[in-house]
Amino acid sequence: MSDLSRTVPQEQLPSEDLHPLQMPVINLGHLSLDSATRSRVVDDIAKASRDLGYFQVINHGISQSVMDSALEAASEFFKLPSETKEKFASEELRRPVRYDTSSKDSISMSRAFLKHYAHPISEWIQYWPQEPPIYREYMGKYAAEVRRVALHLMEAILEGLGLGKEYLNEKFHEGSQLLSVNCYPKASQSATSIGLGPHSDYGFLTILLTSCQGLEVVDPSTNIWKRVQQLPHALHVHIGDHMEVLSNGRMKTVVHRALLNSEEARISIASIHGFALHEKVTCAKELVDEENPPRYKESSFSDFLDHLTANMDNKHRNFLESLRM
Repeated sequence: MSDLSRTVPQEQLPSEDLHPLQMPVINLGHLSLDSATRSRVVDDIAKASRDLGYFQVINHGISQSVMDSALEAASEFFKLPSETKEKFASEELRRPVRYDTSSKDSISMSRAFLKHYAHPISEWIQYWPQEPPIYREYMGKYAAEVRRVALHLMEAILEGLGLGKEYLNEKFHEGSQLLSVNCYPKASQSATSIGLGPHSDYGFLTILLTSCQGLEVVDPSTNIWKRVQQLPHALHVHIGDHMEVLSNGRMKTVVHRALLNSEEARISIASIHGFALHEKVTCAKELVDEENPPRYKESSFSDFLDHLTANMDNKHRNFLESLRM
């Protein structure tokens, strides 16, 4: 559920040795300590969201067993016979569960994916795959846990924007959660090295769990692709298009892509968090004045899906650019 968000470098794989990434790592457990420590962590999150659009989090409260079980459930699903998986195949972007091996947003190059809604889980889990038998239980536990992390992060980011952690609290708690479960094959010399092309995510936040290395982000200071290191027990956090809109451009969505791993197949689970389907996201009025007029039109998740449907054959017609005023 993503699209190109801005001009990105050419599809030329950089050398990790030449372009090492200094990724901010945030200890989320420190948000629960004394007010001075919390304030420092909020500042660190705000700085990373403003300057880079990405960071990693540790001490987030999700156990390694829950994370490993979610990756196991995903891996077992993709091992199922094609006819079983294709029961979920659809070109309708609004289906509650959708499987495909090519994306209608024109950015998938070598991946299979399963996308499904996850909040409220009591409403959506009935549509999830029943095979493998572990899928609903293991993925459901992870979905609930990662949503808790997302809400804590949203509070910190809103606090860092000066809006207060209770800002639009009800809309965030009633908002949507989409899981994009991806399988990238092991790289081969005869095939493309890119599994998923350059894109940004539509929502406020994306929290990414991966089985091995393969994620790259654009460094906004150099406009160069940089490979993200795989830290033990860490989750990747990406600022999405709607966060850039809400912040009136103070925080920037991150352009990223997925490379195929030369040693093994790669599983990733992206949990994308936004408002409810038809709830409009606007520039926060508290961040708008004469010197900082609104920079973006209002939009919803539903508007994003309409945009994808209307631009299936034009991968350079990106959602965020369509919102700029």
